[in-house]
Amino acid sequence: MRRYTFIDYATQGYIALVGVLVLCLHGDAVPGWGWFVAAHAGCLLINHLLITLHARWPANRLLDFLRHFYPVLLYAGFYRETGALNRMLCAGYLDPAFIRCEQAVFGCQPSLAFMDRLPFLPVSELFYASYFSYYLMVFGIGLALFLRQREHFHHYISVASFAFYVCYLIYIFLPVIGPPVFYEAAGERHVPENAMPPVIPDFPLAVQAGSFFRIMAFIYAHGEAPGAAFPSSHVVVAIVTVYFSFLYLRRIRWPHFVLATCLCLATVYCRYHYAIDVLAGALTAAVFIPLGNRLYFKFTKTASTQTAGG
Repeated sequence: MRRYTFIDYATQGYIALVGVLVLCLHGDAVPGWGWFVAAHAGCLLINHLLITLHARWPANRLLDFLRHFYPVLLYAGFYRETGALNRMLCAGYLDPAFIRCEQAVFGCQPSLAFMDRLPFLPVSELFYASYFSYYLMVFGIGLALFLRQREHFHHYISVASFAFYVCYLIYIFLPVIGPPVFYEAAGERHVPENAMPPVIPDFPLAVQAGSFFRIMAFIYAHGEAPGAAFPSSHVVVAIVTVYFSFLYLRRIRWPHFVLATCLCLATVYCRYHYAIDVLAGALTAAVFIPLGNRLYFKFTKTASTQTAGG
């Protein structure tokens, strides 16, 4: 187990924990639950095998790449999985409470009003492009650090993955669809009529004409997990990437900060998240970046001591 690092323990721990949750809590809410448990057991074995093989043949380029990037390759699967598991503890989605809270705090639904006030193509394309940049941030910062300094990359991928896993666990226990719930077909409503705003504005035609609007519509149609809105993982992980650009990639830190700020605004403007999701995302980042740092350095120090001691 000396080959294991903090990211390996965090990833294997997440896989094992979710597998146990499915085994113990599946009830009637998870059809085919046995396949989920088997998949998690298989994933544990494959990850361990990858770590072991890389330790034996560290010069192998394919093993070296997979050994360091395998958490990134798992993010999408873990994210989609939350949509199949988030009914184990909650019978329904929690959107009615969030909609009422938004109305009480802001006097409106910011996720509907923001775009309605600025229904212009240049504005919408700026925000949709900013939202799309999330995918480039996560992989791009990782790749830049991987090519530049492996130690910095290990630090980044450890804290980013830790933040992702925290968000995924929350999604399983607190399922919230977000503003897309306003646009569900009448037969699929997850929100009672008395919790819905009196008027649901359409997406302006100018906004729908945008290229990035269509790109994000395609991504959400094929990759979205229902119930994964609170807290916004886009906000959490965008803040993580900014933190590491300030730490290790200082030449891009301010443009990156501006882009991430636009991304945070875009989560509400593009009607993907409630404003509360964004605030919760910022709070989650404020708590779990320092905690992830502490755990990373603690495990790194322990591993160094064990290596020095033979």
